[in-house]
Amino acid sequence: MQHDAIIVGGSYAGMAAALQILRARRSVLIIDAGLRRNRFASHSFGFLGQDGADPARIAKAASEQLKAYPTLTWIEGTAERASGVKDAFVVTTTDGRRHEGRRLLFAIGVVDELPAIEGLAERWGKSVFHCPYCHGYELDRGRIGVIATGPASLHHAQLIPEWGEVTFLVNGALTLERAAHEDLAARGVAVEETPIARLDGHSDVLLADGRRLSFAGLFTATRNAPATPIATSLDCEIEETPFGTQIRTDSMKETSIPGAFACGDASRVPHSVSLAVGDGAWAGATLHRSLVF
Repeated sequence: MQHDAIIVGGSYAGMAAALQILRARRSVLIIDAGLRRNRFASHSFGFLGQDGADPARIAKAASEQLKAYPTLTWIEGTAERASGVKDAFVVTTTDGRRHEGRRLLFAIGVVDELPAIEGLAERWGKSVFHCPYCHGYELDRGRIGVIATGPASLHHAQLIPEWGEVTFLVNGALTLERAAHEDLAARGVAVEETPIARLDGHSDVLLADGRRLSFAGLFTATRNAPATPIATSLDCEIEETPFGTQIRTDSMKETSIPGAFACGDASRVPHSVSLAVGDGAWAGATLHRSLVF
């Protein structure tokens, strides 16, 4: 069977795209490995109508609504590679099955490259975050640590005082010029140059000199890359961003390969559930229009 669209990735962006195509009564195949990026978080904030909800519950409700459409096929599995051309794409899953589609949409999300700090990975999504709009309010204007990962972290440290009293933990990730020090001081940001030994407790930072700094929460800017290499298996162009790499798309969300589209965190910055849903909805509509015109 040839589907009108194959969507690789069934999280927020992929489902939002699928909804637009299904409502045009087109056949859609979703292939989803079940690895949402925010699976480590217990709450999703800043998403209109779902503020504070369990992200797993949001995803489950959305998938149940999609499955009510008779032209949807949903496969729980991993898409390994993609081949073909517009109107004749093939996606092969790890079990060896081949799936044919006229259009292809990569909604594969990203992986986060976390700083190599002992104790950080265990706290990711719980007391260590990347997006202050998603998690800053709940810190109740308490003490916040910003762990540097590179030059872009300066912007993080400048922004986050909106949500609390900030200490910028440089951790050897960059050298601050005098102007940066002056700017941070004007914003009330304390600068800590001593390297981090490890994280402890809820969000305590143990420094190399033995001091312990306690925070209501921590933020760090991770480097991102598409969660799987499947888009590059089709020779889609990849581009650099201040946050890592992503799939290059045009304003209609089409990649460098005609008929293949991409949406969500894997093809745009910045990242949030709200932005992923909006991006997916637009990609779904433009993909459908490409089938018509």
